[in-house]
Amino acid sequence: MSIEAELRAEFDRWERRENTVLTVLPYCLLAVSVLFAMLQPIVGLPRVNYPVALGLTAVAVLWLLLFHTFRPEWQRNNALMGLYYTGFLLLAAGLVTLSPLFGFFTFVGYIHAFLYLKGRWRYVGVAATAPIAAASYIGGVSNITADSWWAWAGISLITMTLAGAFSYFGDMTDQRNHKQKQALAELHEANLKLEAALEENAGLHAQLLVQAREAGVLDERQRMAREIHDTLAQGLAGILAQLQAAEQVPDAWRRHVTAAMNLARETLTEARRTVHAVEPSVLADARLPDAISDVTRRWSETNNIDVVLTTTGDARPMHADVEVTLLRTAQEALANVAKHARASRVGLTLSYMEDLVTLDVRDDGIGFEPNAKRVNGSTTGGFGLAGMRQRVQRLAGRLAIESEPGGGTAISASVPAIPAGGAE
Repeated sequence: MSIEAELRAEFDRWERRENTVLTVLPYCLLAVSVLFAMLQPIVGLPRVNYPVALGLTAVAVLWLLLFHTFRPEWQRNNALMGLYYTGFLLLAAGLVTLSPLFGFFTFVGYIHAFLYLKGRWRYVGVAATAPIAAASYIGGVSNITADSWWAWAGISLITMTLAGAFSYFGDMTDQRNHKQKQALAELHEANLKLEAALEENAGLHAQLLVQAREAGVLDERQRMAREIHDTLAQGLAGILAQLQAAEQVPDAWRRHVTAAMNLARETLTEARRTVHAVEPSVLADARLPDAISDVTRRWSETNNIDVVLTTTGDARPMHADVEVTLLRTAQEALANVAKHARASRVGLTLSYMEDLVTLDVRDDGIGFEPNAKRVNGSTTGGFGLAGMRQRVQRLAGRLAIESEPGGGTAISASVPAIPAGGAE
């Protein structure tokens, strides 16, 4: 259970206990007052008028039942509760006139002034209750004479002041509790909205990965189409042209056949390279750093260019989409170096951070102008760079390219560090 839920439960428990006490307290104090009033002769006090006392007690019980217990919806009506409180004071005054021991019951007037009256009327109710309570303190209404009325007035004033002070602090406490309950309600609503947002984000994240996977398949098909067009199709066209030339010029057939064989070997090499680029089988039996190391080693042997791979951070298994994206980025970046950079050295850095995995590829080649407009009309790089950027961005990642003519090239791909077995 959250702290917010525990606080709300604690508030609810205290509120139930308080309501229970406030509900039964008037009846308990009235019963105690009646019992003590009936026993007055035993302690040497004048005998109370039993029929009148019991009659007023019965009326008080009915009055409390009607307004205080059975019809709680009336408690939201200020006019009705003003009527109730006026009737309560008249009953309390009558009972105290019969016996000062009904002062126990009169104490309820302070509580009900706070519960059922609003604003300044609470203090009016406290001020009206104090003289009735003071009459019980001095031994009854019969003791308020021309010579002793000042004692009753003084006690009334003191009682009124103390009760008013307690009512003020009670009012402040009630307002504070109300604000705390309101704050807890707002916090509960905010938590519900946060939980709903988290669930929605989880769904969006899963949808993003699905879309990224589908887009990756489409990107791979498009890339393979370009690869086949630029290598296999062109190679086969060249072989066909050489064979046709050998057929048309029989005297030079050996030269044309040799050229065709060389083209066939080059095309076969490109076909094998393309096949390896399509299916990253190295990831099936190796971690990403080992897979990239294998790719760079074979690339270095084929192109006779020095390559250094550095891995930093906690190299841990990542989601398949993350590892495939970074492996494809390494392959495409190295392919671009081989085709265009005329580099003598390439450095790769694979960095595992808490929230990101980053692959940096740097070469000391001839460089290029990243923002220059290409033949295909793009200002964000050729087909290879555009494919890398699309693949990385579909994982909510970022691809940065820094280069200048004669200054080499640096490519940095950063993607979220989604662990293996994460969102599918």
